[in-house]
Amino acid sequence: MGKKKHGDDASIPIEIGSSDLAYNGYPISKHRSCWIHVVGYLRGCRKKISKQDLLDIELTAPCFLDSIPCRTRTNRRVKSKNSISKQKSKLDSGSFECYFGTIWSRFPEDKRALFTYLDCQWFAWYRKTSYRQKVLSWIKRKEIFSKTYVLVPIVCWDHWSLLIFCHLGESSQSKTRTPCVLLLDSLQMSDPMRLEPDIRKFMLDIYKAEGRPENKQMIYKIPLLVPKVPQQRNGKECGNFVLYFIKLFVESAPKNFSIEGYPYFMEKDWFHAEAVERFCERLDSPRKLD
Repeated sequence: MGKKKHGDDASIPIEIGSSDLAYNGYPISKHRSCWIHVVGYLRGCRKKISKQDLLDIELTAPCFLDSIPCRTRTNRRVKSKNSISKQKSKLDSGSFECYFGTIWSRFPEDKRALFTYLDCQWFAWYRKTSYRQKVLSWIKRKEIFSKTYVLVPIVCWDHWSLLIFCHLGESSQSKTRTPCVLLLDSLQMSDPMRLEPDIRKFMLDIYKAEGRPENKQMIYKIPLLVPKVPQQRNGKECGNFVLYFIKLFVESAPKNFSIEGYPYFMEKDWFHAEAVERFCERLDSPRKLD
């Protein structure tokens, strides 16, 4: 088998030949659920598929190996021991993207119009210097400054958390549409603020890549808020909590986010851990999400 590149968060994008392997304009992740896209892409380019090409497609997020595989969307109830509601290890990035896609598709259009989102691996790839500029170019396509909210699921140090950019395109002087950043973490004992240096640098580079007029001092003054949200009960639930954070936040977020209204609904009693379990069971039976 091909050699695996281990790190603390995720694998880097693969390259075959002289160009990046991509699907719909974005890099194809190295997990089993994307093999069909890889093969289809190579055939579409009339490139001969070698055995080594397939061997080079590795699992993403190596720290999450042996976790549940991504499945195709179905209306039948999933009874597999590998379903999200019965998993015994953390979500890998491929599985996370599949479940996120199911959740996103069920939000009404008026809600989705306020939001955009970044791939759950982009923050990890951004932290790798050699891929930083590529990630920034992918983010630029998302036109995040035209959206009220930007969802950024991140996985670092074997742990999932959720970053949310609010009103990045607005003036820092606004009282009703305050530019700020939320960091939702279901394991606050792990010190979520240790991510702040990387988050600040990430934001600064995004602003620069967009040619925005804000300087470093202004960007570093944007509030980074860590609400005291419900906490996971073991070391395996962080990915599930992030999916549930996304669902509830999109459903409840105000059209205009103001610091004066913070923390809104994001408090310790926002929901109970049992609600996350029921949510995961419904994810494995998509018809129950409606």
